[in-house]
Amino acid sequence: MNKRQFLKKITGKKETATGKQRSQSYSSMASLIPYSGPWGYAQASHLMRRTTFGPTKTMFQDALDQGLSASIDKLLADKTMPAPPVYIDFDEDPFIASGESWVTHAIPPELNVLLNAPRRKSLYGWIYDNMKADGFSIREKMHLFWQNHFAVENISRNTFAYQYHDLIRKNALGDFKEMVQEITISPGMLIFLNGTQNTRFSPNENYGRELLELFTIGRGPEAGPGDYTNYTENDVRELSRALTGWVQFVEEDGTYGSRFIANRHDTDPKVLSPRFDNIEINDEGENEYKTVIDIILQKKETARFICRQLHIWFVGKDIDDDIETNIIGPLADIFYNSNYQIKPVLETLLRSEYFFDSNHIGCMINHPIDMLYKLLNSLELELSTDKMIRWDFYKRIRSHSVTLGMVPIILPSVAGWKAFYQAPQYYEDWINSTSLLNRQAICKSFVNGFNVSGIRYEYDLISFVERMDNNLDPNEMIQEIALLICPSKLSQSQVDYLKEILIPGLPDYEWTVEYTDFLADPENTQLRNGVSNKLKALFNAMVTMPEFYLI
Repeated sequence: MNKRQFLKKITGKKETATGKQRSQSYSSMASLIPYSGPWGYAQASHLMRRTTFGPTKTMFQDALDQGLSASIDKLLADKTMPAPPVYIDFDEDPFIASGESWVTHAIPPELNVLLNAPRRKSLYGWIYDNMKADGFSIREKMHLFWQNHFAVENISRNTFAYQYHDLIRKNALGDFKEMVQEITISPGMLIFLNGTQNTRFSPNENYGRELLELFTIGRGPEAGPGDYTNYTENDVRELSRALTGWVQFVEEDGTYGSRFIANRHDTDPKVLSPRFDNIEINDEGENEYKTVIDIILQKKETARFICRQLHIWFVGKDIDDDIETNIIGPLADIFYNSNYQIKPVLETLLRSEYFFDSNHIGCMINHPIDMLYKLLNSLELELSTDKMIRWDFYKRIRSHSVTLGMVPIILPSVAGWKAFYQAPQYYEDWINSTSLLNRQAICKSFVNGFNVSGIRYEYDLISFVERMDNNLDPNEMIQEIALLICPSKLSQSQVDYLKEILIPGLPDYEWTVEYTDFLADPENTQLRNGVSNKLKALFNAMVTMPEFYLI
């Protein structure tokens, strides 16, 4: 397959990603009724791929054994919040010892050069490790979703960045209204979107605009000059005035947060447009920002806007009129009527017949974080339990994130990653002739092995295939491996292609004989190397197939 054919296949230009033509009547059959079809490996693995990072063979089997209802209960179950990040082998902070957390103490300006880098390393390691360790839970997927939704390009103060991510994780499956309220006055957002500059003397509209356009209700089609159907330019101005008075602070003792300064707040009435029923907001002081959010959330279009984003993230980009009516509308009703509780919406979507429709299996290109955790978790790369060694390893993962264009904490713009908002291509944006080569090179480096700070990282492929149900038959072994790392079963022609890489020019029984000989004498270096090299060639081919980049 040449590069042009590869890109066509992975982006589904003429057919869907799973190779099946979509039925023209498909969307008209869309329904949120509970799924009652067969519960097999295809359904269990689809659920796990969309909701967790790098699901393993054990996780797939657990979901299959537990069934749909118990699996979703487990995915959505409340979890203890992770312990905050700590210094890793760093003892030059005069206030915080090595091994202790720095998150409650901001850096004094004179120590910024000394302390910023070790804190940033600690923060990145903490974020990547939480994604790796989340297991059978949707929380970290939702944490990444809300990072993209409430995007900040960068929060330079690590204390503020930690606080921001902590509040997103805390609310990831909870109360959307509470999350918006906390984000509105969080130090990170106040700095990023100029909330600290928003005063009665000189109102700054940056946050007010993005609160409406990106974080809550969305624009809607343009209805006229300064009128975007869901709100107007006047609403941006008036709501921004209502948000005045908040600033971030850092005290001399290192404590930090945000506070309301009354004489910076605009106390005059704010009158909204007919889009918000001409509501007049009178002075409510430090609670006025909550009134702003209440007014926006009273409009059901806010619920619809958020449910569309969840659809793009968990199901796919295609939302036509029928799906808007039969899927987005009912989900929005649940969201709105529950006073913006997130978990009931996810539960309804993930339990639905619609989510498990075969057209949705393997229909999306996986984003770089999903791909990296497939390499880490699904293919079972063993990491050290020593935090210093593991955090050094995550520096490598972060460099891959930079190369592939998806870095937690640092978003490309206030709109988030293009793959989740840029119509019509959406997640097809992840793949082009350059990014594809980068993906393939990174994937091959994991199979071939690499060093980080003197530590060798390499898959134990022999142990990996030992856990396959039938590793003596190359056809069944290849299919079983593929079902762990690809969203659907391979065709026989694909299996034949991979067999030619595993045992070039030889009949199937040659693999059976060679692998049986190895099992009989596993300490034989020549036999071990022969099997290992064949498996390495096989996995190098599999991690560069189009199907590996689908979810």
